[in-house]
Amino acid sequence: MSLADVIELRRATDPAWLKLAIERFDEVLIDHAHCEKKAAANALSILQAYPTVPGLPAQMARLAREEAAHLARVLQIMEKRGLVLGVDRGDPYAQGLQKLMRNPNAERQLDRFLVAGIIESRSHERLALLASGLEDPALQKFYDELAKSEDGHQKLFLRLAREIADDAVVEARLGQLLDGEAELIARLPIRAAVH
Repeated sequence: MSLADVIELRRATDPAWLKLAIERFDEVLIDHAHCEKKAAANALSILQAYPTVPGLPAQMARLAREEAAHLARVLQIMEKRGLVLGVDRGDPYAQGLQKLMRNPNAERQLDRFLVAGIIESRSHERLALLASGLEDPALQKFYDELAKSEDGHQKLFLRLAREIADDAVVEARLGQLLDGEAELIARLPIRAAVH
């Protein structure tokens, strides 16, 4: 059996999310900017925490730069629409996933990679939905590009997980985290936000 090279989410986004996201797109944009900011910070945090994993420092530096570039592009769109970033009110989705992470160092390292990959996989799904639902061709193109980028990011984190743990361990833990993510998605209210 060959291992999947992508993280397959176990629960699709409710179609009501896209309707709400389009209706309240300005709110989604602001949340999206905060998501990109946190993604860049997370890449640097992972680099700081695990500098001895072969290849990880350079990969995380590139990822942080890419996420910061995405942030800059979202901020440009916001500026054209007269929107202000404001205070980050937190992301109950990401917070819920963080609660699933274990604390012993080796287990936490694996969980950090897998949770980051799951978040990127969900972002890939939702940004692709936005690309399909927005009417503005420039925004469609932008979100299509970002969805493809998020797909690459989730593959990166899955590869990193497989570099530090046996495939069977990765697959078992990923399955547990995906079950937890599916339960979280079912439980959380639909918001005008990326997650």
